[in-house]
Amino acid sequence: MDRQIVNARDLDLDSPGRRDYLVALPHDGIWGDHLIPLTVFVGPRAKPGRGLVAFGSTHGNEYEGPVAIKHLLGEIDMADVLGRIILVPVLNVAAFRAGTRDSVNDDGVNLNRAFVADAGRTPSLGRITHRIADFVRTSIWPHVHVVLDLHAGGEVAQFALGPSFHPIADREQSFRIEQSARWFGSPVVLVYQNETPGLLTSEAERQGKVTIGAELGWGRSIQPDGVRYGRQGIRAAAIHWEQLRGTIKPIDHHADGTQVKLSIVNRNCTVIAPFDGHYEPLRKPGDAVTAGATIGYLHDFQRLELPAWPVRAGVSGRLAAQAWGARVNQGQHIAIVGEVQDWQTE
Repeated sequence: MDRQIVNARDLDLDSPGRRDYLVALPHDGIWGDHLIPLTVFVGPRAKPGRGLVAFGSTHGNEYEGPVAIKHLLGEIDMADVLGRIILVPVLNVAAFRAGTRDSVNDDGVNLNRAFVADAGRTPSLGRITHRIADFVRTSIWPHVHVVLDLHAGGEVAQFALGPSFHPIADREQSFRIEQSARWFGSPVVLVYQNETPGLLTSEAERQGKVTIGAELGWGRSIQPDGVRYGRQGIRAAAIHWEQLRGTIKPIDHHADGTQVKLSIVNRNCTVIAPFDGHYEPLRKPGDAVTAGATIGYLHDFQRLELPAWPVRAGVSGRLAAQAWGARVNQGQHIAIVGEVQDWQTE
């Protein structure tokens, strides 16, 4: 298919039909542009401010989201589109090209910390990553009320696969988000802290949008279950929020009732490496653990005479994530145990 290269101001996210774009944002270092792939479907019932957007590759070495969205680009039939669906398989094109979490060949910035005040609007925050954040903020947010941002652990962490969101004071918004998250069909749904500044999902949540993140893989690879959960989650959200015609059935852990909600908000959920070392895991993500149980060992090869440091679960629950790759740095989160919570009922 042909993609039209346009500036952000020339995007048409309102006229009926399907349009495939490459959105041009000027390159920092050469005469050229970064080209962000974006496809919009607009159906006969599209309303101002209502729609769904799904992002892949906010980080450049996380691939399940891009693959899931790429599949959907070929699967969605325009005849079934009711409202507005925006699919961005690769948002952080600078990092994706480098194959790294951050835009190391450009400004070195983490896009998922770039949603800050004046991003893309001042000289100090004017390079490509902050301009991508500004593009999302000004060109996409006004057209959607449902946001899906699909991540993976990259080189850093191995997760129990599942969608994620933050604790939200508005019970109605929280319920809508949780119900949408469950439709991914994954073994877990993660609720995590909202203290980190500049997150894409935090900004969308503050605007009252149904906002779901996800951790769908690890290791700079492509996990087939993660791709499947991503495809299911996006399609289910599009159908349930009346942007796409159709029916959809629960899958996997959502279907059989084994899906669990894990909260990793409590600081005691996280074990932090007290020194540089090599991590030996004893459990797999998703395993049930009890507080005080040894779930791994941290080895110091600079002091071979010392016994391995036992990594102990700080709370009881399920292992939500652990370090991916043996080498870990002092201060790195090497194990995170999620506390099992009841599902919200209203």
